[in-house]
Amino acid sequence: MGFFKKRSVSDLGEKKKDMPEGLWTKCPSCNESLFEQALARNLRVCPHCSYHFTISSTERLESLIDEGSFQEIDGDLDSINPLGFKGYLDKVKAYQAKTGLKDAVLTGRATIETIPVLLAIMDFRFLGASMGSVVGEKITRAIETATAEGKPVIVFSASGGARMHEGILSLMQMAKSSAALARHAQAKLPYLSVLTHPTTGGVTASFATLGDLILAEPKCMIGFAGPRVVKETTHADLPPGFQTAEFMMQHGLVDMIVQRKDMRAKIASVLRYMARA
Repeated sequence: MGFFKKRSVSDLGEKKKDMPEGLWTKCPSCNESLFEQALARNLRVCPHCSYHFTISSTERLESLIDEGSFQEIDGDLDSINPLGFKGYLDKVKAYQAKTGLKDAVLTGRATIETIPVLLAIMDFRFLGASMGSVVGEKITRAIETATAEGKPVIVFSASGGARMHEGILSLMQMAKSSAALARHAQAKLPYLSVLTHPTTGGVTASFATLGDLILAEPKCMIGFAGPRVVKETTHADLPPGFQTAEFMMQHGLVDMIVQRKDMRAKIASVLRYMARA
């Protein structure tokens, strides 16, 4: 008989609770475990591989503008259910409660390094930042306000495309926002389009790709249809890196790829240059 009794797992007592959720985040690119607070301080960019996590509209706003300069416009616009789509308004209200937003875009006046601008920042947390009537209306109004006030307009896109719950009323936002940008261009005022992950569908086919200068975050997905749909339609093998910002820059759609930490300074630099032109 041995001197020591072998302990079993049950002798260890009640199992300790797992580590609290939200303290660590695994990078989907390099699989490193990242401390959430450190990741937030780094603008939600992985310090090991520079993977750019998606961020909320308010986080992006804080990283761009001069402190205290933001004045929201059209913050009271709310969705209706023109097609009687079952459960649509319940879904909208659920996302409003979850995100604190009325819809999938935040618009307003601000300054970036003292330069007055109009901003529209899409938020992928809200129904995949799908473009319905409210999103299209807010972006169009931001463009029209910029035109009336003689200011540059900057749109940060991140979207799954048109909002199917609103049918043709969603699709018409493509033409409406594009027409507003045409009038803005006639007034010889700058429009900067910034593409973030992912920018797809009707947003890509309209205002997202109409910028005087098109910037993009590294490795973000940019496209109209998904890779599977494109492959089934064209019956061709897709090239490596298809629909990434880097691929789009090589083929002329994107003008500049900018790290998130450099975005504020780069936008200010570009706007100063365009003001002198």
